Amino acid sequence: METSKKQKVVALLKALETGETEPIKVINPNKYIQHNIQIEDGLEGFAAFTKILPNGETKVNTIRAFTDGEYVFTHSEYNVFGPKIGFDIFRFEDGKIVEHWDNLQEIQQPNPSGRTMIDGVTELKDLGKTEENKTLVSNFVDDILVNGKMDKLNGYFYGDNYIQHNPYIGDGLSGLGKALGEWAEQGITMKYDMVHQVLGEGNYVLVVSEGQLGGKHTAFYDLFRVEKGKIAEHWDVLETIPAKDKWKNNNSKF
Repeated sequence: METSKKQKVVALLKALETGETEPIKVINPNKYIQHNIQIEDGLEGFAAFTKILPNGETKVNTIRAFTDGEYVFTHSEYNVFGPKIGFDIFRFEDGKIVEHWDNLQEIQQPNPSGRTMIDGVTELKDLGKTEENKTLVSNFVDDILVNGKMDKLNGYFYGDNYIQHNPYIGDGLSGLGKALGEWAEQGITMKYDMVHQVLGEGNYVLVVSEGQLGGKHTAFYDLFRVEKGKIAEHWDVLETIPAKDKWKNNNSKF
């Protein structure tokens, strides 16, 4: 049975831990566009990165993996120069990986509702509703996070039933409101300026956005689980984007 793109990506990420070389053959040696701006471009950059990983300390545990056409996106727990949670996106052409994006954040303590950045529902379903769910989540991000149309907020949820995995925010719209109020008191603002990618499979949708958090240029990766036409669960990873003179490639974060 042919190995799926999803399986190939999970094996490639695991190879960072095991040091296996066979999974790396899924990368196109002649074209590999790297958007992790801490890593040099191309297969050579990937190889150089693997060589500096500490022996025996690197761990990769992929909890969720999804396919959207020629894209595979994953949600993983890492120990790569310290414990982190990350999203990775890989784009395929002719069966080979030709492009990669990611976002990494240091693991934080459980949030006010006791949830971690990686736990929660993993069941993939509603494959026939992928496009419908992508539209719902895209509209939510555009209405609420980009344009601040808070009068539309309640329409995306079943009351206060909303499972939250952001480490600083509790469950429900009440938890979100409480956190945003506390941030405002501290002068911390969060602004989404532009959406770059919306990917989905079944009841899961990942949105990649660019904006500002506390005055810092930030990449936002938000994963939503949709249930019966409403947003039911949310995970995210936020990464500050360094100044361009610190980038190791010129492909940009997005």
